[in-house]
Amino acid sequence: MNVTRRTVLGAAAASLSAVPALQALAQSDWPSRPVRLISPYAAGGASDISARILAEHLRGTLGQTFLVENKPGAGTRIANELAARAAPDGYTVLYAAAPYATAEALYGKQAFDPRKDLKPVAMAALAPLFLIVNSETPFKTVKDFIAFGKARPDGLTFASPGAGSQPHLAAQLLLRDAGVKGLNAHVRGDAVAYTELLAGRVDATFTAITTALPHIESGKLRVLGVASAVRSPIYPQAPTLSEQGFPNVVASGWYGFMVPAATPASITARLQAAVIRALSDPTVKGKLLAQGLDARGTTAAEFGKFIEDETRKWTDVIRKAGIKGE
Repeated sequence: MNVTRRTVLGAAAASLSAVPALQALAQSDWPSRPVRLISPYAAGGASDISARILAEHLRGTLGQTFLVENKPGAGTRIANELAARAAPDGYTVLYAAAPYATAEALYGKQAFDPRKDLKPVAMAALAPLFLIVNSETPFKTVKDFIAFGKARPDGLTFASPGAGSQPHLAAQLLLRDAGVKGLNAHVRGDAVAYTELLAGRVDATFTAITTALPHIESGKLRVLGVASAVRSPIYPQAPTLSEQGFPNVVASGWYGFMVPAATPASITARLQAAVIRALSDPTVKGKLLAQGLDARGTTAAEFGKFIEDETRKWTDVIRKAGIKGE
């Protein structure tokens, strides 16, 4: 057989020209195997449960299993870095959470670039934070609460689950905007915060309301307001802090989908559409609401803008208050 140089080069050129076609075919077939959905928290909490609710709906929509992998630790940084270093093929997806926007301000430079190595796909849900006090206290509104703090030499005390947590930052923002002194007592979780509050050792806490509801319904704790832009369907009787004179005090936990930055646009577009479809489903909305979450189905661009705004806002609060991550 007479193999010429022209034949070899021609075959090579043909094989190279086939690569984009094969890549396009692989993208159009996505997902053709199970997808890893990395959750930055341990099993059992709102993050894990909501991820599994959405994973089940995505399986029905996209025809492949979305396997939730819990990678807790280091303030969500372990999960974030794992996702950032994954192959950009659509088979590793991060179920990002609120600490994504504050990690750099709290801990310094990370092992990956949060602005370049991961990109947003769609926001999933907000976890509004409610300002809660002991029902034996005399104040019924946020203004009453702030006036009480200003009348005391040491101001107000809050219980929060760790330095730089969303409840801590919400409390710090309220103290700053209200011009009142205050102290955050960091405790291990909401249950301990409620214990301290019921015992009268702290004045208040910001919290997701689902775990506090038994104490609220029994009349032991009182809700003064919610730190969200509008009233939450989770507990609509609670007025916003904005309604009560503190328009800048908007704080919540949040969850959303992100992927490695080089993931093809065709894949991210398909995933975005599936997530938005899931979050418009009344059954999914109801399940999320039961976990204390307001469903959000934003686009990648809207989610990216939200993360940028959150990063800018909380970096300012963290730096001015001198907060360091634990």
